[in-house]
Amino acid sequence: MMQVLSLESGQTPPAELISRRAVFDPDVQATVHRIIEAVRQRGDEALAEFTQEFDGVLLGDLRLGLRVDEQELQAAAKRVDKDLQRALHETGQNIFDFHESQRRSGTLITRDDGAVLGSKLSPLDSVGIYVPGGQAVYPSTVLMCALPARVAGVRRVAMFTPPGKDGKVDPAILLAAQIAGVSEVYRVGGAQAIAALAYGTQSIRPVDKIVGPGNAYVACAKRMVSGDVGIDLLAGPSELAILADDSAEPSLLAIDLMAQAEHDTHAACYLITTDPELAEEVPAEIDAFLEDSPRADITRHALDQNGIIFVAPDLETALLAVNTIAPEHLEVQMNDAWDLLGLIDNAGALFVGPWSPVAVGDYAAGPNHTLPTSGTARFASPLSVDDFVKSTSVISYSYSALKADGDNIVTIANSEGLWAHGKSIRARFELLDDEGLA
Repeated sequence: MMQVLSLESGQTPPAELISRRAVFDPDVQATVHRIIEAVRQRGDEALAEFTQEFDGVLLGDLRLGLRVDEQELQAAAKRVDKDLQRALHETGQNIFDFHESQRRSGTLITRDDGAVLGSKLSPLDSVGIYVPGGQAVYPSTVLMCALPARVAGVRRVAMFTPPGKDGKVDPAILLAAQIAGVSEVYRVGGAQAIAALAYGTQSIRPVDKIVGPGNAYVACAKRMVSGDVGIDLLAGPSELAILADDSAEPSLLAIDLMAQAEHDTHAACYLITTDPELAEEVPAEIDAFLEDSPRADITRHALDQNGIIFVAPDLETALLAVNTIAPEHLEVQMNDAWDLLGLIDNAGALFVGPWSPVAVGDYAAGPNHTLPTSGTARFASPLSVDDFVKSTSVISYSYSALKADGDNIVTIANSEGLWAHGKSIRARFELLDDEGLA
């Protein structure tokens, strides 16, 4: 079960216990490189071959193309359970509304000397969304990735997801795509999907940026194409830290840790507490819950291998542990929890109070569930509308503004040995009047 470690006052968690940095296996890198080069050289033919090799689907034999046609897309809603339809529509609206609140416009300022300076925001022209498939279905990922792009004004959103054994895309995935306004959907997964999005094929146009989580092959492919195309994050295994004191209910802490651990055997789970009794009570509650869990083996393995309870002697040490771990998700189940938020610097998403388990953020609340993992919350942020826009600087000088700054510009240009830079300033005063006329 979860390892228990008592921290000394001011001690940070040992680096070897909390290291989650993504390191790609050489075999994974070699395979991904082979896939990317094949897709770049042979396009659609390579995509079909890899879909057969990795997904066991021979699209030609099933008379299915790479792209999901309009008829299949429109028929999806009829095959989705009514309760799930309602849930996807309602949570989709929550996600849309929240991201609508993130929209911002460019800025312009005018200096006293007449210079106008600012930034212009423009949506990306095209975005590719990767949605994992295989053994699990994630319509929530469709909503979380596509709706911010829609709010931002992205004109083209292409979605890639692995097909099932029948060659079809799960109806819930297609319904979520419709809700999010995505009509360009491809039944292609893995590193080959990332290659197609980055470089295009005979039937698929490349995109400007790729977003969405995936397995090690997908993450490795995103890293390899980064620079030729934009990417969001290199997502690692999911992770949760809970900051708790004696006001927390042990059974709730237990089930929340399990909810994270049941993702996969690599999920990382941490409990940081100032109450030593929780270190005994929470594992006992986990054992009780495991008896009813259909994913008990996965959950138990994750908690055994990647679950740690840190017992801190004081609040300062507990907060130091949290900021050192920099978790993807952080639950704060403490007295006066809101008073602590200003002391927490490194977390992808904060869940404050006993009524806010991570599951509400995964599905319904509205803030994005695509979050920085592997300690990257030290410098990275959740997916947002800002990921789908770009900023262009705007600069317009007046005669007076250039007069004020001109000498400094010429001095710096000369110091760098760039003669024409300085001359471009002086020439204006030699050739133009103060109205800008020759």
